[in-house]
Amino acid sequence: MDDQPDPETLNENSELLFSFGVIADIQYADLEDGYNFQGNRRRYYRHSLHHLQGAIEDWKKESNIPCCVLQLGDIIDGYNAQYQASEKSLELVMNTFEMLKVPVHHTWGNHEFYNFSRDYLTNSKLNTKFLEDQIVHHPETIPSENYYAYHFVPFPKFRFILLDSYDLSVLGMDQSSPKYQQCMKILKEHNPNAELNSPQGLSEPQFVQFNGGFSQEQLNWLNEVLTFSDTNQEKVVIVSHLPIYPESSNSVCLAWNYRDALAVIWSHECVVCFFAGHTHDGGYSEDPFGVHHVSLEGVIETAPDSQAFGTVHVYPDKMMLKGRGRVPNRIMNYK
Repeated sequence: MDDQPDPETLNENSELLFSFGVIADIQYADLEDGYNFQGNRRRYYRHSLHHLQGAIEDWKKESNIPCCVLQLGDIIDGYNAQYQASEKSLELVMNTFEMLKVPVHHTWGNHEFYNFSRDYLTNSKLNTKFLEDQIVHHPETIPSENYYAYHFVPFPKFRFILLDSYDLSVLGMDQSSPKYQQCMKILKEHNPNAELNSPQGLSEPQFVQFNGGFSQEQLNWLNEVLTFSDTNQEKVVIVSHLPIYPESSNSVCLAWNYRDALAVIWSHECVVCFFAGHTHDGGYSEDPFGVHHVSLEGVIETAPDSQAFGTVHVYPDKMMLKGRGRVPNRIMNYK
């Protein structure tokens, strides 16, 4: 696959159906530049808001304005909590998104949970479950309230599914709850380190505290939705903060039980693409079943003179990611 095709040259060959925007890991905070936990990657906390504003300006100017935007999680940085600035920073970023005038679907990442409890998020503007589409006469495709996931149809025969990759997690959870105890048990069984954010010495380095996973209940629900999509010849795009395919991500950034998620997806024909954030570096791979795994480059580690977002143009036979700045162009043919 050519990493840097020019989408403009291919537009006339095939009918454009619709477009959508993608952006990840904005991690805004009103702070001077800093570094990641290892101290080797610069983070542009304050400038990330300018990057978002630039993305919105670009999307508004497109000849085919995106019908929606997928915000792949970590919308504000965990540092906001230390400065009691979480609500103020979130409001600033959300007000910026509102300039776009198209629906924005928000996924939840670890930084959401550094700032807010799950209960708070459920009652906040970051809960975009009200944008879901329900399938008449198919109650098995309605998600449970126990996790934050839903599906919607941006265009006939295309279904997008937002997953909750912190459904199993010790973040944002009431520490007295049985689910928290269960998740802490899973984490400690796989990670004996005193510092649970450290992958040092782990055979499965994804078992760190800043990651999470999918409950069996959520995976069963995903299976039901994909069964419906198979039967109805729909093409499916899945969205998650955490990536699930090792070739598209640093091994430390994968969902805890990424193999379980892949097993569900691979038992169906309908999934064409899986979008994730979290890695900041970005990544891409087409798996053996023809699913394209795109881990989007993070805004937070994007220098002021660059950009990090994309527009995906959807055609009957392929999706084309037109990347900006650090995000490369990709042509993703359907299998």
